[in-house]
Amino acid sequence: MTAHQTLADWKTKETSVRKHLGASAPLPREKVAGMSGMQVFDAIFSGELPAPPIGETMDFIPIHMEHGVAVFQGKPMLRHYNPMGTVHGGWYCTLLDSAMGCAIHTTLPAGKGYTTLELKVNMLRPLTDAVELVRVEGKVIHVGRQVATSEGRIVDAAGKVYGHGTTTCMIFDHPTR
Repeated sequence: MTAHQTLADWKTKETSVRKHLGASAPLPREKVAGMSGMQVFDAIFSGELPAPPIGETMDFIPIHMEHGVAVFQGKPMLRHYNPMGTVHGGWYCTLLDSAMGCAIHTTLPAGKGYTTLELKVNMLRPLTDAVELVRVEGKVIHVGRQVATSEGRIVDAAGKVYGHGTTTCMIFDHPTR
């Protein structure tokens, strides 16, 4: 498949996902606490739960979730630029943190939550608004009782890697209140 075809497929998938995503809003903690990670994402993709506001703020959306895998897609924009005239490293970090953390979240049973303990990101080349779309696929490396790790890569439709990272997350009992 050519980069042009891949990009067209990515745009089509994004349009399809956006039709079902609800408006951005904080997720209701009491409801989410009683759901497995996959149930949370199924509810977000069906519009039953709102899309988390960070995606709207940072111009990316979840594209696909399955056990141990989370795919996000984003558009680098001028509003993400740093003083050097390229996309700020925080955008790379937020996109990677979201995909890698959500990959872990997909594996969690009801009553469990997670938070990032450590994030390691390598930015390999600059992103600008000339890059139409990028994707991050987060993949679980290990999920234990209290600690989980995952990895992710930011790529364009041609497969060019812009950054990659790893994360360590702490798993905890989800507060019921």
